Amino acid sequence: EGKAYIDEQSSEEIAKQKGTPTQPGVESPYRNRPIEESLELFKKMNSGEIEEGAMVLRAKIDMANPNMHFRDPIIYRVVKHPHHRTGTTWKAYPMYDFAHGQSDFFEGVTHSLCTLEFVVHRPLYDLFIDWLKEGKDLNDNRPRQTEFNKLNLSYTLMSKRNLLTLVKEGLVNGWDDPRMPTICGFRRRGYSPESIHKFIDKIGYTTYDALNDIALLESSLRDDLNSRAIRVSAVINPVKLIITNYPEGQVEELEAINNPEDTEAGSHLIEFSRELWIEREDFMEDAPKKYFRMTPGQEVRLKNAYIVKCTGCKKDENGVITEVYCEYDANTRSGMPDANRKVKGTLHWVSCNHCMQAEVRLYDRLWKVENPRDELAAIREAKNCDALEAMKEIINPDSLKVLSNCYIEKFAATLPPLSYLQFQRIGYFNIDKESTPEKLVFNRTVGLKDTWGKLNK
Repeated sequence: EGKAYIDEQSSEEIAKQKGTPTQPGVESPYRNRPIEESLELFKKMNSGEIEEGAMVLRAKIDMANPNMHFRDPIIYRVVKHPHHRTGTTWKAYPMYDFAHGQSDFFEGVTHSLCTLEFVVHRPLYDLFIDWLKEGKDLNDNRPRQTEFNKLNLSYTLMSKRNLLTLVKEGLVNGWDDPRMPTICGFRRRGYSPESIHKFIDKIGYTTYDALNDIALLESSLRDDLNSRAIRVSAVINPVKLIITNYPEGQVEELEAINNPEDTEAGSHLIEFSRELWIEREDFMEDAPKKYFRMTPGQEVRLKNAYIVKCTGCKKDENGVITEVYCEYDANTRSGMPDANRKVKGTLHWVSCNHCMQAEVRLYDRLWKVENPRDELAAIREAKNCDALEAMKEIINPDSLKVLSNCYIEKFAATLPPLSYLQFQRIGYFNIDKESTPEKLVFNRTVGLKDTWGKLNK
């Protein structure tokens, strides 16, 4: 139909002839070659007689069109690399702009959803469909391209090219590393599908290229996990608490609610004994006035158990606290006379002889800067360096901390991998795929509160 021609110029020559947005392009010397000659050369391109880069097929449109994409775009080029399905049957392959409209038309696609950079390609998409529809009136079934914003997150790189560099160079531990913005990475970290859906519903779909705050995603995650996560007791920075007036050798089974937000979630039992593990941060020998945790002379409640009063502590030769001491009130267990006595602090704990050691991986944001995409580009331009070198400047060295001396109640070992958990008073966690009954491994999904903003102001 005279709508295409074979061009034997180099890619550099073709680019120079394209002109500028304000200046028309220059026609190729091959633009008006005979149709039969172009057809014959195109067959040679496809048979393998023509080398890669020696010639291309260009659409014959308008070299003066204000839309640069209309200035005789390349629609086929020679590719001799074997195709993953058809092998070496074909040597001439279409460019995206030409294949896009073709595929949609032939396959009956009516809504082609693209990101914003394809807005300027839409007129070409429509033109090629007009060329292909063979006189048919497509009416409401005509393929149409609609553009929307990309999902950009703060403190996150979404580009597959950059993610590939992270994986290949070992800056992360594979595509499912819980710090990666991949579906498998989100799943392994403990994100629920519903939390991601909630986040998308909040931000909506726009034609504005926004940088969405990852704190909004984390907020959606907390909202969702609050209603589904099983509450368990875990201590990640332990110090021993000894209840000096509790009978030695005595063990009680106490009821722990699985999820106070879900009445159908049930409960489980947790053992209580004379020696417990508590968080080191929950004791202070010389505490400020509004410190409502454990300090000498002050009462706190041990969750699901008794009210205790701190009596002191023991230190090693370096002044490090090794043991904390307290006394319990036997009448303050749930259902007993003094159970409702008011105290300002409640601490979580696990029984030393009835818990399991675990590895806890504290994941945080992978990048130190809010907009790593733009920062990466700026560093590469300023220093004329590659992506890897630029990445090393802005990657967060504290994005993963591994704690191996942690303790968790035995109930957690009975739960399947990827279970959603809340470590009480600490945050939301996920059972890692590498976890075994012999070595429990937990990933921090997100904290109970957003502390990143406060720490990085």
